[in-house]
Amino acid sequence: MAYEDLLRRHQDLALRTAALLTHDAAEAEDAVQEAFVKAHAALGRFRAGAAFRPWILRIVANEARNRRRSAGRREGLALRLAEDRRGDDAAPSPEAAVLVQERRAALLAALGRLRADDRLVLGYRFFLELGEAETAEVLGVPRGTVKSRQSRALERLRRVLGRGGLS
Repeated sequence: MAYEDLLRRHQDLALRTAALLTHDAAEAEDAVQEAFVKAHAALGRFRAGAAFRPWILRIVANEARNRRRSAGRREGLALRLAEDRRGDDAAPSPEAAVLVQERRAALLAALGRLRADDRLVLGYRFFLELGEAETAEVLGVPRGTVKSRQSRALERLRRVLGRGGLS
């Protein structure tokens, strides 16, 4: 019962993680379901006192990567992870809404042209809002590696956006 509660709490984040890697909602759902089954089987290897979220997200990411590799889908799929977040409750004007949508589409298209590891580090940090330490744990790398990968990925994203434009 406690395991099911943990999974329910992390379901949305796990789905967004898998979607970041697979670019396909149905494939992401399958990856999460399979990852949760694998995590249950691996509970005996879970370190007591360790954080559950990075552990489960690593399993989800591995499963999603494996599915993407085996499916061979590498092009033409859009990321759909950005959320509308406004600081106030005011509805945007129709013009502003169109601009926001166009900018989001350009950003997601640019992200889609980045390498998978760039998308992953940027996705964990900015779309899923994981901290550096948690991102490092999920990726299985030192915190400094997350910082350098993030920096390089942002630079590559700026170059891609510079070619396509995002004003």
